[in-house]
Amino acid sequence: MALTPEELQVLQRIEKQLKDMPFYVVEYVRSKKRAGLSADTLLQYLYRYQHFFQWLLREGLTEAKDTPSIPFAVLAELKKQDVELYIEFLKEESITHENNTVKKRGNAVVTLSVNALKSLFNYLTKETENEDGESYFYRNVMSKIVLHTKKETASRRAQKISSVILNEHEINDFLQFMDQEYETTLTSGLARQRFNRDKERDLAILSLFLGSGIRLGEMARILVKKVNLKKQLIDIKRKGAKEDTVRVMDQAIQHVKDYIEIREARYSGSKEVPFLFVTLYGGITRPLSRRAIENLVSKYTAAFAQGEGMSPHKLRHSFAADFIRNGGSIVLLRDQLGHSNIETTSLYTNLSNKDNEQVLTRMEENRLKQ
Repeated sequence: MALTPEELQVLQRIEKQLKDMPFYVVEYVRSKKRAGLSADTLLQYLYRYQHFFQWLLREGLTEAKDTPSIPFAVLAELKKQDVELYIEFLKEESITHENNTVKKRGNAVVTLSVNALKSLFNYLTKETENEDGESYFYRNVMSKIVLHTKKETASRRAQKISSVILNEHEINDFLQFMDQEYETTLTSGLARQRFNRDKERDLAILSLFLGSGIRLGEMARILVKKVNLKKQLIDIKRKGAKEDTVRVMDQAIQHVKDYIEIREARYSGSKEVPFLFVTLYGGITRPLSRRAIENLVSKYTAAFAQGEGMSPHKLRHSFAADFIRNGGSIVLLRDQLGHSNIETTSLYTNLSNKDNEQVLTRMEENRLKQ
């Protein structure tokens, strides 16, 4: 199985973190890797476990001298109040950033920490087995913890997204701008030279986001041999290492074809790289990283909008909204986007449904006639 340099780096970081973890966390990680939990998620969970264990040590909730020595019995005996105090600490702790600014931890990180602990406790109380065939312990204090997150309706979420995506007309205008006009915005000869070297590649990436709705990570992991230009299909790896095949629109597949035709000539040594999208760095051809893809999407969309750039996820939203707008069913869209839960996909029915707006407009017009 081919791994990008980024994926290899994440796996190395996981192994480094595991050296300073109790044995049962090591077992947890090995189990979840076999089950298909993404390496990125596991690494983030390990960072959260390290923070939690350090808090246990500072608060004197364990007699252990260091993190690897903390027994699972400590977790089994934790009270609900202990966990609530930790969550309060997460929310109130001041974080010093590189520029010496001090901020509180965001809600997303707090939620991630709680979910990481819930996952670990579920594993320890349900999936482990000691010499007697019993779980390590059965009292799961994390099952009593409920985070009260700010709720909003699907319509409200859709409105927030619709304000930062490309509509049906802007999608084509954006691709045309990138193809025909972007170069004129560049004042540096070196910038123009690099743009012309990477133009087919970058256009293929942008067009593929808008012509298939795939995720950033999926884009970075596409293999050359998994692209079927004739049938307009690309085999990709979804979240949880799930293999899937996605259908691609005509325009996007043509841009991919144009890129493949110049790939070896433009990027020397690319024939030896299994990943579709590559770059030249220090004269060596390497897979294009997720960060690089994210940066190029932001760069081109910022130039098009003459303002703030967009993320790859916003291009995915743009594709999904256009899919529904053109009569696609929510079930087909779920499969196209690779959602495991159709409730996530249902967001786009609110995003693209203009009936409400049209009814209100007609009401206004009729009232003015009277």
